Amino acid sequence: MTTDTALPPPAAATQDRTDQPAPKTADSGKWLSLVVLAMAQLMVVLDATIVNIALPTAQRDLGFSDSGRQWVVTGYALAFGSLLLLGGRLSDFIGRKRMFLIGLIGFAVASALGGFAPNLEMLIVARALQGAFGAALAPAALSLLSTTFTTPRDRAKAFGVFGAISGAGGAVGLLLGGVLTEYASWRWCLYVNLIIAAVAVAGALTRLKDDPITSRARLDVPGVITAVGGLVGLVYGLGKVETDGWGSAAALVPMILGAVVLVAFVLIETRVANPLLPLRVVLDRNRGGAYAAIGISGAGMFGIFLFLTYYLVNVQHFTPIRTGVGFLPLLAAIMLSATTAGSILVPRVGPRPLVPVGALVAAGGMAYLTRLDLHSTYAGGVLPGLIVIGLGLGLVFAPVQNAATSGVEHRDAGVASAMINTVQQIGGSIGTALLSSFAASAGENYAHSHKPTASLAVEAALHSYHTVFWWSVGFFLLASLIGAVVFRSGPLAVDPDAPKAMAH
Repeated sequence: MTTDTALPPPAAATQDRTDQPAPKTADSGKWLSLVVLAMAQLMVVLDATIVNIALPTAQRDLGFSDSGRQWVVTGYALAFGSLLLLGGRLSDFIGRKRMFLIGLIGFAVASALGGFAPNLEMLIVARALQGAFGAALAPAALSLLSTTFTTPRDRAKAFGVFGAISGAGGAVGLLLGGVLTEYASWRWCLYVNLIIAAVAVAGALTRLKDDPITSRARLDVPGVITAVGGLVGLVYGLGKVETDGWGSAAALVPMILGAVVLVAFVLIETRVANPLLPLRVVLDRNRGGAYAAIGISGAGMFGIFLFLTYYLVNVQHFTPIRTGVGFLPLLAAIMLSATTAGSILVPRVGPRPLVPVGALVAAGGMAYLTRLDLHSTYAGGVLPGLIVIGLGLGLVFAPVQNAATSGVEHRDAGVASAMINTVQQIGGSIGTALLSSFAASAGENYAHSHKPTASLAVEAALHSYHTVFWWSVGFFLLASLIGAVVFRSGPLAVDPDAPKAMAH
C-alpha cells in the first residue's frame, strides 16, 4: 500500500467519486475481508467446546486417565491465555496480516498434529501449540477488523457480525463436535480446522490489507516475562481448583504467585519506554468497561455451555448431536441481537445502554433455567431460557468488542485486541473454577442432607445445576452494573487514524 502525495481533491469532486463503481468494488472487498476474519475467529472460538465434546471418546481410544483429560483442556488454556498479550504486541510490530497468517497456518498444523496423535503426550503438545498459535491469530484478527472498518457505521456492522461469531461459536462447537464424534471420529474435531484454515488463508492472501508497519520499538522483554509468567500461574492455579479444590497448595500457590507477578508487570509497564501493554489502552473508560464486562460475562457463560450441557445429557438423556442441536436457538438469538445491535443501535447510542440491558436480559434467562426439574421438557423448560439468554448476550458481545478497540491508535490495535481475548479467557477460567466448585459443594450437601432414594443422585445433580445458574445470574448482574457505571454515554469515539487509514 502506498500513500498518495497529491493534494486532496475538492469536496465536490470527492462527493462525486463516491458514486463511481471503483469505491463500490473496494467496499465489497472490505466486506469479503470480514468473512475471512470471521472464519478465523470461529475456528478459535469453537475449538474450546468442540474438543470437549470429543474428549470422552478420545480418552477411550487412547486410554488415558481423567487427569490426562484435564491436561488436554489446560494445555490449550495455558498457552492461549498467557501468550495473548505477546501475540497482540507482535502483530503491531511485525504486521497484523503477517501475524494473522502465521497464526492460521500454525493453528492448522497443530490441529493436524492433534488429529494424528497416537498417545496422550502428543495430543497435549498439539493442544498447547493450538493455544500458542491461537494467541497469535485472535488479536491479529480483531485488530485487522478494527483498522479495516474505520467509520462508525461500518465498524458497527462489522463488529455486530464478529460479536455474534464470538458469542455463538461455543454453541457451534457443541453441535459440530457431536456430529463429527458420532458420525466420523473424534479426530475430525481437530481435522476440521484444516478446512477452515485453508479457506481463510486463501482469503487472507487475496483480500486482507494492512497498514504499513510504523512501530520499530524494541520489545518489552521484562513485560513479556512477567505477563506470561503471571498469566500462566493464574490460569494453571484456576485449572487445578476443579480437581484439587481451593484450599490445595497446587491451586493456591500458582494463583498467588501469578497475581504477585502480574502486579510486578503493571509496575514495569509504568516505567519502560515501550511497554508491552501501554496503560493508555486500558485506562480509557469505554475500553476498561468493555474488558470488565466481557471478563465477567465470560465467567457467567460457563453456566450455560457447561452445566446446561450436563442437564441435557444427564437428566434429559440427550445424545451429543441432540445436545448440539438444542443449543441452536441460543446461537440464532445471539446472531439476531448482535447484528441488530451492531448495525443499528451502537452507532446511535454507544455501548452504555446496550451492555447493561443485555446483561440484565441474560440474567433473566439464567434465572428462568433455575425452574428446571426432573420432569421439565426442552420446549417448555430449556428453550425459552436459551432464547432470552441469547438475545441478551448479543447485546453484550457486539458493543463490547467494538468499544474494546474504539479510539485506539493503529499502533496499539493489536495489544488492545489481545486484551479483550485475555480477559475473556481469564474470565472463563475463573468461571470454570468457581462454578465447578460451587456445583460440587451444592451436590454433596444436598446428597448428605436428604434420605437415600433411587433418584437422589439425579436430584443432587439438578440442585448443583440450579446453584450454578443462580451464580451465573449474579455474574451477569455484576456485568450489567459495571456497564451502567463505567461506560460513557453516547456513540463511540471515531478511529483516530481513520483519515490516515483511508489515504492508504
